Amino acid sequence: MTTRESPLPGSSAVPGNRGRFAFLRSGQNGDVQRKRMVLLVEDEPSIAEPLAEAIAREGFETKVAGTVAESLALAAQIEPDLVLLDVMLPDGSGFDVCRELRQRSQVPIIMLTARGEEADRVIGLELGADDYVVKPFSAREVVARIRAVLRRTEASPGLDEAKPIEIGEVRLDPAKREATKDGEVLELSRKEFELLQLLMQNAGSVVTREQAFEDVWDTNWFGSTKTLDVHVSGLRRKLGDDSSEPRFLHTVRGVGFRFASPDEL
Repeated sequence: MTTRESPLPGSSAVPGNRGRFAFLRSGQNGDVQRKRMVLLVEDEPSIAEPLAEAIAREGFETKVAGTVAESLALAAQIEPDLVLLDVMLPDGSGFDVCRELRQRSQVPIIMLTARGEEADRVIGLELGADDYVVKPFSAREVVARIRAVLRRTEASPGLDEAKPIEIGEVRLDPAKREATKDGEVLELSRKEFELLQLLMQNAGSVVTREQAFEDVWDTNWFGSTKTLDVHVSGLRRKLGDDSSEPRFLHTVRGVGFRFASPDEL
């Protein structure tokens, strides 16, 4: 069972319905550019209310859902720019929400996990989550993660980066956000796609672990380094690669990874 923390330091509880509510900063009017919407899926009011209020103070509009069913319905209704998703919910698992959201869209997802539960983090990343925050956390850390994930997902690729890449049977189209093998679409999470794009753009050359974290995650990433290995493993599985005798994705021990060049295939 996930441990529930006390309210965030320096924050006060916000009155309103437990299920869903929105916070707007004072002075907002119709002429102001639309605020980015964050959907917070958390059933514990002592966490949800002060966290939602803190995120709203940073310029985001925030809505809260407390169950799996409510979060999926609300996500379809408001089409959030980012989802903060707790693993433990009263009517199911946050993993179910993550899986369902990934089937519908590429909305950025940050998982909220309990301290020490590495399995939760790995499962969330494999299902397509973009990042995770470990409880107990500060509102400042969560806001920093939100901004970092949005920066990465909203960055526009350059002209060269938008050109399709084809190596052997694998084709990646950045403009369509689509990768195929033998014409069959690969079901990749956002991070798996971005990692595959980085590797294929540098086909034949080694991409160091540090470069992968900087380009695909964040320069200031301080999560588990196993995150990269989880995504590489997922890519190999979906490409049909054998880790002991890989055809596409090779490990350069102690350095990083290399995607095969066209001449090798």
